[in-house]
Amino acid sequence: MSFSTRLASWLMRLPSAETHDIVITRDLQISMPDGVVLLADHYAPRQGPKQPAILVRSPYGRRGFFALMCASPFVARGYQVVMQSCRGTAGSGGQFVYARREREDGLATIEWLKQQEWFSGELAMLGGSYLGFVQWAVAAEAGPELKALVPQITTSNFNSFRFQGGSFTLETSLNWSVGMTTGSLINVSLKNILRMGRRERDLARAYLHLPLKEADRVAIGLPSESFQNNILHEPDDVYWEPLDLSASVASVQAPINLIGGWYDIFLDGQLKDYQALRTAGRQPYLLIGPWVHGQPASISITARESLAWLNAQVKGDRSGLRAEPVRLFIMGTNEWRDFAAWPPPVQVERWHLHPRGVLDASPASTSEPDHYLYDPADPTPAVGGNSLGAQEHMGAKDNRKLEARSDVLVYTSAALANELEIIGPLTADLYVHSSLEYADFFARLCVVETSGKSINLCDGILRLTAGSVTPEKDGSLHIQIELWPTAYHFRTGQRLRLQVSSGAHPRFIRNLGTGEPLATGNTLKVAEQTIYHDPEHPSALLLPVSH
Repeated sequence: MSFSTRLASWLMRLPSAETHDIVITRDLQISMPDGVVLLADHYAPRQGPKQPAILVRSPYGRRGFFALMCASPFVARGYQVVMQSCRGTAGSGGQFVYARREREDGLATIEWLKQQEWFSGELAMLGGSYLGFVQWAVAAEAGPELKALVPQITTSNFNSFRFQGGSFTLETSLNWSVGMTTGSLINVSLKNILRMGRRERDLARAYLHLPLKEADRVAIGLPSESFQNNILHEPDDVYWEPLDLSASVASVQAPINLIGGWYDIFLDGQLKDYQALRTAGRQPYLLIGPWVHGQPASISITARESLAWLNAQVKGDRSGLRAEPVRLFIMGTNEWRDFAAWPPPVQVERWHLHPRGVLDASPASTSEPDHYLYDPADPTPAVGGNSLGAQEHMGAKDNRKLEARSDVLVYTSAALANELEIIGPLTADLYVHSSLEYADFFARLCVVETSGKSINLCDGILRLTAGSVTPEKDGSLHIQIELWPTAYHFRTGQRLRLQVSSGAHPRFIRNLGTGEPLATGNTLKVAEQTIYHDPEHPSALLLPVSH
């Protein structure tokens, strides 16, 4: 075992290794039913009995970081690992098409595994993001040999994150797609690392370019097939059906441990997978940390959690398994806490919007509504949140500069006299009006610290189209914006703040106000937006309060 592997194991604080003598067989050829050959590397202890096998399928290559995280540390602790490159990536034959061939290729690979003389009859899978989706792709059909799954920062519906609230997640989609097209996500070389600054500048120009169908060429000088497919197909297009495997979740028999992050791009879909398993009578494990997608701080906890789960389910060693199935990181107190299920019991409280930017548990009195203009030529920027791209658009960030803009309304509570804890999803129940038939409304909960910093916790967006919401008698629209879940313990003296705006660009595509197609729209219209807060329009934030 190399020095880098030993160092990684030490940094991840894994249990002592059972062996340091590992044999790696490179470039194994595995034929698919259509004749395409995929390449894989096999990691195994040099001596000893047959060990259970872990299959890791990746579009990001078989060497370097992913091998360091997903292969050698587990082989050193009693497993074999097969690292396979997905179709069309890192030497494997065929063409890579986003999430399209993972069921067929994954099942064929598992059948190949079962025929190998070194296979013990026990199989597990692990990995995050795309490496997690490939687990869902085969989970319901892999057979009794599949003993455990650890899907990390991922979901069974691998397109749900692209169209949130009817809007399109521009930054995540374009950033990932052009990275796959240029190979910078597959070959993490020094050259690619040094080009990251230039790449981010090119992407920043591309996010603002119209029509959007040309944004990939602006970013990298050539078309990206994955991005083109994203913008040419609407959310309800049948094109996306093969990417939604959520209907098969209830059929999965293998024990599952789901690992996610409060600021991860797949959080909402991952929690839907958890609920589907619970509804089907399963008892999945769930861990949610304070992380963005792929945050280095998550690696050590994820590795230890994965190893403990595999040992329990594959080897019957439950000594490292926690008693309660759900473990959540409670932000604010910054502590891990265990629960019997997600979401834990809460009481929903309505905190009402009031004039002069006040948020309070008491109902609002008669008052005039608030107004702002949304100009897509100067879109409301993204600051923090559940995105995948520039650092300023990811995770928990100070929102004060954003909140000073004229196109962002804020409603802030008084300093809390008592501590308050919320765990679960939130809803912004709002009465609004827009001068345009096509408009977005974005809502975000922040904690205002005693220093004045306003830190984002969770948010959501809703895209309105012509006739999508039936107007009230006075012409206002009653809308509900689903904010993604969070877990936060507010301390005495802190304040709650609700932001209301009409976008977070480039995390979400700006609403042009015209209803033009995503790919070809290029006309910009300014929207006059209204937020009501009075007895006839009791706009409020619904908080899941834990007692």
